[in-house]
Amino acid sequence: MKTKIKKSPVALAVLCFLIEEPMHPYRMQQLIKEREKDEVINVRHRTSIYQTIERLHRDKAIVIQGKKKNEGRPDLTVYEVTDLGRQAAYSWIREMISTPAQEFLEFPAAVSFLALLTPEDVAHLFKERVNALENSLDRLKDQFRKGASLRLPRLFLLESEYQQAVLEAEIGWVQAVIADIESGRLVWSMEKLRKHAKSIDNRLDGYENE
Repeated sequence: MKTKIKKSPVALAVLCFLIEEPMHPYRMQQLIKEREKDEVINVRHRTSIYQTIERLHRDKAIVIQGKKKNEGRPDLTVYEVTDLGRQAAYSWIREMISTPAQEFLEFPAAVSFLALLTPEDVAHLFKERVNALENSLDRLKDQFRKGASLRLPRLFLLESEYQQAVLEAEIGWVQAVIADIESGRLVWSMEKLRKHAKSIDNRLDGYENE
């Protein structure tokens, strides 16, 4: 029976690094930081890499190649990818690129409940979000300029291009909502929303009784 390997961005990174060459987990962590993959892959918890490696090893996607001396510290375990892991990595890349995944992010979830806040509060919070997004955008642009100055091929800068485009689009949308609130084009109150919800319920009851 074929082993089902659990797909995740961290698992993809581990497999792709090992496709390049066998290496130990600490080297993978270095590469994630050096190549700024932590901008697109959630590795905030240091254990996530090791937990993923353990799972991939258990699922036979990677195997232990050997040990590497570490100057008075415990030897480093060097892993290499298996044919199964290689196939999984290429399959995941193709699927992730071609098929949009339904990702349940925090921001749209919170936006769906904005009615619980006042328009003034939402405008204030959205302005704070714009500031945070603009800071992230500035950081990405600095990284992009650094990559361009090193004459990196555009292929290696595409993820940064994508992130900048997404941030710019979100900033534009959030600023447009702020403008609509401040101009009075977008207003609401809990009292009016309750009345609106009640009228909808009454209409639905009428349809059911027909």
